[in-house]
Amino acid sequence: MVTFSHTIFYVKDVPKALAFYKDAFGLEPKFIHESNQYAELATGSTALAFASDQLAAYNLPKGYVPHDISKVPLACEIALSVSDVQAWYERALRAGAHSIAAPQQKPWGQVVAYVQDPNGVLVEIAGPLSS
Repeated sequence: MVTFSHTIFYVKDVPKALAFYKDAFGLEPKFIHESNQYAELATGSTALAFASDQLAAYNLPKGYVPHDISKVPLACEIALSVSDVQAWYERALRAGAHSIAAPQQKPWGQVVAYVQDPNGVLVEIAGPLSS
């Protein structure tokens, strides 16, 4: 049997990631390694984790494409479901996010916004799907 346990984003600054997700979305740390090279947020049954670029270099010896706030986001995202997209989008901006796309109604009836966190990770802030 296979279960989806967690997703890891390699970032430049793990403590900065934890602080941002707490300030922007109220997500609390579930686990922080004493080295500050790896941490998980309490996000339900599937954890959202961050590992340092130093750990990425160790784990991925052939290299990888790092997240970079000064560049366009990579083609992956953290999708967070919220009840009020505009309010959470504004909170994320106040916490240090960079706007990629302000909230807008999608053809399928959902309001969605996109930001980059301070490490450059793309975050989707999505409202409920309308029936």
